[in-house]
Amino acid sequence: QVQLVESGGGLVQAGGSLRLSCAASGRTFSAYVLAWFRQAPGKEREFVGVISRSGGSTSYATSVKGRFTISRDNAKNMAYLQMNSLKPEDTAVYYCAVGSVFSFRSPSYDYWGQGSQVTVSS
Repeated sequence: QVQLVESGGGLVQAGGSLRLSCAASGRTFSAYVLAWFRQAPGKEREFVGVISRSGGSTSYATSVKGRFTISRDNAKNMAYLQMNSLKPEDTAVYYCAVGSVFSFRSPSYDYWGQGSQVTVSS
């Protein structure tokens, strides 16, 4: 099993930046693909981005491409979501998740964190 804990969320003004962290424990973190998802009130969970096991490959949702960056440090069992130029529509609970497949589909991921709230004010 893998345990994931997100941190770093909060309230920020539009145009600002936040960095979310995802701390992993349990099985070998580097064996897993890691993705970020988000869920806004009343909406379905949506894909944000994904990073490969080594960190050499990433892919992002169109809505965040060019503004968000995913990175990971396997030596520290950590992953990050750097969010720049935030918009009110980025307001959501953000989740990190790990799995075996480089995918944008949430069912592909086996372990999830508890989520971190990000609120962007206009």
